[in-house]
Amino acid sequence: MKEESNSLPISDIDTQQAIEDLTMMLLYLSKFSEPDRFSERNDYYAWKGYPFGMLNKLDEKDYIHQGSHPSRSKSVYITPDGLEHAKELLKKYHIADWERKDAPK
Repeated sequence: MKEESNSLPISDIDTQQAIEDLTMMLLYLSKFSEPDRFSERNDYYAWKGYPFGMLNKLDEKDYIHQGSHPSRSKSVYITPDGLEHAKELLKKYHIADWERKDAPK
């Protein structure tokens, strides 16, 4: 007997949209904060080890900021809109949100 699944059939998934969604979720899930250095406690950053074209697209949508010299910065700032969007995507794809144990409280 075949089990039912809540996921979309493969034919209904747009590859570019999936890459964008996955990139945003990974940025969110790997976020970090550096309140002692130069930001507020609720300012989050993520390392940018993702395709530059996708990072540019997320920057254009105001989900992240790459800084004034994107090619020189190694991290991106996740905007409040980006945080909310990532949380919505996690719900959409049924992925549990979690906080890192070493994250500042």
